[in-house]
Amino acid sequence: MTDVLRRGRASLAFSFFAQGATFALLVTRIPAIQDRYGVSDALLPVFLAAVPVLAGVGSVTTEQLVKRIRPSRLLRWSQPVVLLALLGAGAGGQIAELAVALGAFGLAVGALDASMNMLGVSLQRSYGRSIMLSFHAAYSLGGILGASLAWVGAHWHLALWVSYLPVVAVLLPAAFVGSRWYVDGEPAPAEEAQGAGGGVVFKLLLPLCLVMTFAYIGDSTVSNWSAKYLKDVLGSSEQLATVPYNVYMVTTLVGRTVGDFGVRRFGAVAVVRLGALVAAGGFAVVASAPGAWVGMLGFTLLGLGLCVLVPQTFAAAGRLFPGASDAAVARLNIFNYVGFLVGSPLVGALGDAWSYRGAMLVPMVLVLVTLVYARSFAAQQDRYGGGHERPRTADVGRGSNGL
Repeated sequence: MTDVLRRGRASLAFSFFAQGATFALLVTRIPAIQDRYGVSDALLPVFLAAVPVLAGVGSVTTEQLVKRIRPSRLLRWSQPVVLLALLGAGAGGQIAELAVALGAFGLAVGALDASMNMLGVSLQRSYGRSIMLSFHAAYSLGGILGASLAWVGAHWHLALWVSYLPVVAVLLPAAFVGSRWYVDGEPAPAEEAQGAGGGVVFKLLLPLCLVMTFAYIGDSTVSNWSAKYLKDVLGSSEQLATVPYNVYMVTTLVGRTVGDFGVRRFGAVAVVRLGALVAAGGFAVVASAPGAWVGMLGFTLLGLGLCVLVPQTFAAAGRLFPGASDAAVARLNIFNYVGFLVGSPLVGALGDAWSYRGAMLVPMVLVLVTLVYARSFAAQQDRYGGGHERPRTADVGRGSNGL
């Protein structure tokens, strides 16, 4: 293993970590942002929906930009924009300023998510074994830290900019310095690229797009409805209602930390099938829970199950289109935001029209559909896991130094 690859992996992991913290600091302080700018309850959903919509635009734009610009360069410059946009959202005073900050955040985060996962897929190819889950584990760790810092800010009634400024002051220069060691992978070997065709065939990518959407519907259900469900349906205290999301984040971190070992030992298909079954079981437990503590068990299972789906979906896209993995990742990344947009309103509408217990069965069924598409995660010519790892690590690709 070359030092260049090791540094590239560490620097990219830090980028995932920084983005996890940044995103958590934004979404967990939405009530404070609403109060600061006087955003009405009717207008708030418009602002919240605009971020993933613009992120989708940023991801589509990234697919075109990487034809001329290395993903490492896009990541190097999009991450500071995301961090500064977070600070802008906390420091402004007018709704127009909030709109600009969230608009910049959305566009930049689309480019950031796409380019981070492009580099992760290409690094995994260079390593010749599964490492994708470790990057998303770093994201989960950052999310836990960001949510904890947000709690501190809320507990001590700190102004938003006071909460955000120290985080940005630390993460921005650290991420920028670390970007010197990003590694852009070499193009796929000619025989692999020819075997998959010269570009992305959407019909082949569609199963992975559906899995990505279903996974984020499940994830957004937990992030947006777990507290309300525990309090209003299962009768927990308000304090206990804040625990399920933290439990979910911790178990997500645990699952992703050990997930790569599972992929190497049993293969991606087996890991994805197990993850889907565990997640579906989690939703079933939540929907049928007689009380808060059993509901907590369900959210624990959800974290362990859902955590493997998204990283493995990106990795599968890279294997499916080895000659056009950047384009495949950028297109797939759009369905991250589709799931985020659909999940919360879907559960809310079903909960109001039917019941929240019944609403939890819908993401359960969608996650189970993943089993139908599990074969799309099968290793191709660049197999990882299941006894098919490369005997030696491939040579390093292009470094980003000097860009």
